[in-house]
Amino acid sequence: MATLAFDVTQLNPVYRPYLTDTHRYQIFFGGSSSGKSVFLATRAVLDVLQGRNILVARKVGHTLRASVWNEVGKAIDRLGIQDQFDIRTSEMTVTARANGAQILFAGLDDVEKIKSLTPARGALTDVWMEEATECDRADFKQLDKRLRGQTRHLKRVTMSFNPVYKTHWIYEDFFSGFADGDTSYQNAKVSILKTTYLDNRFLTEDDASSLRAETDPYYRAVYTLGDWGTLGDSVFTNWHTEDLRPLRRLYRDRYIGLDFGFARDPSAAVNCALDRPGRRVLVFDELYETGLVIWELARRLERFAGRNLITCDSADPRSIAELRALGVRALPARKGPDSVLHGLQWLQGHELVVNVTCHNLCRELSHYRWKKDAAGNSLPAPEPGDDHLIDALRYALECEQLNRRAVVRRKREVGL
Repeated sequence: MATLAFDVTQLNPVYRPYLTDTHRYQIFFGGSSSGKSVFLATRAVLDVLQGRNILVARKVGHTLRASVWNEVGKAIDRLGIQDQFDIRTSEMTVTARANGAQILFAGLDDVEKIKSLTPARGALTDVWMEEATECDRADFKQLDKRLRGQTRHLKRVTMSFNPVYKTHWIYEDFFSGFADGDTSYQNAKVSILKTTYLDNRFLTEDDASSLRAETDPYYRAVYTLGDWGTLGDSVFTNWHTEDLRPLRRLYRDRYIGLDFGFARDPSAAVNCALDRPGRRVLVFDELYETGLVIWELARRLERFAGRNLITCDSADPRSIAELRALGVRALPARKGPDSVLHGLQWLQGHELVVNVTCHNLCRELSHYRWKKDAAGNSLPAPEPGDDHLIDALRYALECEQLNRRAVVRRKREVGL
């Protein structure tokens, strides 16, 4: 066990009591820029010096390096204890030289790595789920089971996140005793702390001013005030997640849609099937990646779509032509007047079943809302922005939408 003189004034006061918290399940949630990740990264560094082995997890592995990996590195630098660790950037491991305890990093999209991951010495004592609302209940259960083996430390699962909506499994499973307006809660197994930018005394005035100036009701509630959002004006309430792996072989006819992107916006594609008798759309896979030049996108699509036709955003005919030249079976969406609204209405008439691995589509469906007029009334048009996979889903199933509308017109023409 290492001895370290630590100045607790380096931490925001609201977090200091949680440095030694031993509740099995610990939740740190609230608004943006509240200092949650900085505190938990600092605690992880201090804990590994005391012999704790910590697994830091996010839904997608490649997001770790630019987020919590960097925060842990900054915490070590702030404490001035670089000489007490072996840091292997390529493997993303931080090892305390005095006792061999480790901080390990893994994405939940790499199932085999999670299953085989083990510290060099001893057993895992802690799991920290950063951006835990990206994760599914099954992810949490899998990580909770990873905390096995003999250790002198009480084991803990820590979750940190900005709240999203009250139908989320975290709210359902852990917040029954947490009342609106509370900032903390504890029972025998669970501790919860809610914080906002007001709890972060290290925040710059520019950042604080930006959060105070937020006018969008949802984003103000979630990111400024740290409250759980509501689904009141959501376009889609007819969706849920499932593990669709057992159904893959049952649905061989696939619909593929693609929304083009590059730098700021991602190239976004969906691979889905249609259960006509059950009026269900089953989304098996998503592609969501920025910075893809056309030949890289073509290579991704070959694996993603196979020889299936891909319906693409027709606003980019050059990219469609280039994909076709590279052997991709790409064709333009037909669109037409009110195609967005017709497509959304068609999707609303079906149950949307989204594979648990499609976390970007889940995020878009959760946040996709109707526009409002000056009086606050909902308009028949969605807010633009984070809708790339939703657009791809509309394109993928456009042929079904057009066929249905064509039948309706013919019936009207013959007086039925």
